[in-house]
Amino acid sequence: MSNKIKESNITDGAVTSDKLASGTVANDRLANSSITINGNTVSLGGTLSTLPTITSSSVVITPDSEQLFTLAGTNFVSVPIVELVSSTGAVTVASAVTFNNSTSLAITTSLSAGTYYVRVENPDGGAVRSSSAILAVSNAPTWSTAAGSLGTINAGATATFQLLAYDDSSTAVTGYTLQSGSLPGGFTLAGDSTIGSISGTESGATDTTTYSFVIRATDNESQTTDRTFSITVNVAATGGGQFN
Repeated sequence: MSNKIKESNITDGAVTSDKLASGTVANDRLANSSITINGNTVSLGGTLSTLPTITSSSVVITPDSEQLFTLAGTNFVSVPIVELVSSTGAVTVASAVTFNNSTSLAITTSLSAGTYYVRVENPDGGAVRSSSAILAVSNAPTWSTAAGSLGTINAGATATFQLLAYDDSSTAVTGYTLQSGSLPGGFTLAGDSTIGSISGTESGATDTTTYSFVIRATDNESQTTDRTFSITVNVAATGGGQFN
């Protein structure tokens, strides 16, 4: 019978790796499929969860009603939990999540105006939160300039007509564009973050004509609102005679 080595008989450095031939020391516990930490059994050899990613960089929806948007990414697993996190840290869980595939989710939620981070957590616990507040909840621009006629000018006259629309933070929108129709000859549309304008010196009209056109206002979130306007060019009658 071999003698057991007692812990008290082992001094520091007494047993070195070169004195232990390969395979001479066995420990059944090293081959176990679990280890115990603080009384809790932890399984070994499990599969690590695959972390999802978010590739969408900008999503815009309107506030205070159920809205549907698509989120792009990778490694989504059916069906993840989606949370919308405000700048204050408040968390709203999406009311519905549809798993389109591993790179696309359809998300339904209702949020107040603001910007939000998006967090996705797969069923296996793998999770990701967008690095920036990619979800903007905002109303489309609101026109201040009434639709319809902007005014009447005489042929050959120089004039300026102003246009104004605001976003939902009461800031003038970023741009105005002509979507359809035509302006009077000699007139052009210009716009910046303060005001839009249609200006020029009329040319080319031979008869009194009303020009109708659609102007699009665009805000910082690329939301748009169209409005129809018109300008009338008056061409005075020339010549003529009287017969008795």
